[in-house]
Amino acid sequence: MIMEKDKKRIIVIDDDPVMRLSCFKILDKEGYLVETYEDGEQGLNAISKQKPDLLVVDLKMPKIGGMEVIARVHEIDPGLCIVVITGYATIGTAVDAMKSGAYDFLPKPFTPDELRLIVSRGIERNELTEQSRRLKQEKENLQRRFLTFVSHQLQSPLVAVQQYLDVLKHLGDTPDKQTLQDEWIDRSLNRIKELILIINDWLTISKIESGQFVECLGKVAIKPLIDDLLQTYSENIIEKNITIISELTANLPLVKAHEECLKMLFSNLIVNAIKYNKKNGNIKISVKDEAENLIISVSDTGIGIPEDKLDIIFEEFYRVKNNATRNISGTGLGLPICKKIADELGGQIKVESKFNQGSSFHVFLPKYKD
Repeated sequence: MIMEKDKKRIIVIDDDPVMRLSCFKILDKEGYLVETYEDGEQGLNAISKQKPDLLVVDLKMPKIGGMEVIARVHEIDPGLCIVVITGYATIGTAVDAMKSGAYDFLPKPFTPDELRLIVSRGIERNELTEQSRRLKQEKENLQRRFLTFVSHQLQSPLVAVQQYLDVLKHLGDTPDKQTLQDEWIDRSLNRIKELILIINDWLTISKIESGQFVECLGKVAIKPLIDDLLQTYSENIIEKNITIISELTANLPLVKAHEECLKMLFSNLIVNAIKYNKKNGNIKISVKDEAENLIISVSDTGIGIPEDKLDIIFEEFYRVKNNATRNISGTGLGLPICKKIADELGGQIKVESKFNQGSSFHVFLPKYKD
């Protein structure tokens, strides 16, 4: 049952009481919240107080005609969807109404089905318009985040490198000059590496969004790909004395993917499982074979993710900040890259985590079918 607050609100303005009652009964039966008014002034007052989802208005009315109502409604809310009804329907009046900003035109007499259809289309159009508005807002938010990214993520290492080089320039005859030079050069190089990682991650996201990484999907074997990545990061694994538990077998079904994309995805997950793990911890790589998907899980026994942060860890530039992550470097783009790759491949990624106990990332990949 639809709650009153969730119903779509429709205003009907018509000086004919029979028409108002007819529209009310038809639309109320469809689950809409319907208000009817006998003249334009009353309807405009209602619209100015609370925006409806759709307006049905008669063209020929005393006091204020339908055309004037349309013009004044657009001053109140230019995006309001308007359906015009009239018993004096001609091609000319229909064209005039549409030019004035009406969404559609319904000549009287009309059937209940015709009214239902035209209102349903208008409501659907509203929803698409709202969706478009939200997407535009998301794009603007992304652009703002990018500016923040440029001003902070890039500026911070650059300023640090500038300061380090300035120190080098003024060492003069300082004792242990060579040792200090080596130290400040190493610091500069580390900061430059941070910059390169950030830039590479951003370029990766751009390539994924443009479809460059997933233009040619083929069959990929999961076990050798992940075994190779584990070998690549073996020094980091040994350094933290992490135990690898792999349940991958050679006879696993192939997945439909782009190999470089998958390497990037699982590289990010494995690196995170190492970075955020505890010394002497475990990393478990498990698999589940479902009808359509192969589900690869990368689990660790690390610091975990706070429950209230699980919904936002896939947002670009977001990083969990607390005492446990204070000394762990990162760009805030690794997990967004993982999600974008999984989505582009027709799969998905899910996360489970308990704070201070560990995290599990589950990657759903479509199986390759001949």
